[in-house]
Amino acid sequence: MSSTAPTLSHLDESGQVRMVDVGDKSSTARVAIAAARVRLNATAYGLLTQPGRGKGEVLNTARVAGMLAAKRCADLIPLCHTLPLSFVGVDFALDDDTHTVEVRATCRTDFKTGVEMEAMTACSVAALTVYDMCKAADKGIVIEQVRLEYKAGGKSGEWRAPTE
Repeated sequence: MSSTAPTLSHLDESGQVRMVDVGDKSSTARVAIAAARVRLNATAYGLLTQPGRGKGEVLNTARVAGMLAAKRCADLIPLCHTLPLSFVGVDFALDDDTHTVEVRATCRTDFKTGVEMEAMTACSVAALTVYDMCKAADKGIVIEQVRLEYKAGGKSGEWRAPTE
């Protein structure tokens, strides 16, 4: 555990925003996994999961959108570094009982800074794409619990979100 108190790394000593200087850091293998939940009403979920309809097109479109978003994270989040991604994966799990789509995004790199923001961006945009493609059947779709689940690599090492 670090002996120094936590700080906001994107603020300098005077409180002004800054990009973190990673120039002296070593490139290491890094991974991050983020998750989100998309909650639909019974009608929209039924249309999404109807055999031969919806699911493949909606989830494949959301998968591609998530991967593209991870690659553009530095264009969306002002102080993110542009970094070479070696892998982006977006997966889905359907829960028929709760009418939810669980979205999980994994990003990997061998670079000087972590990929948490890329994983969370991929996950968020994939969830937003599910919303966009299903909103005609349910305007009240809820995207919830977007969070980092796991990260490894770099100076801070491995971290896992507490279980709920």
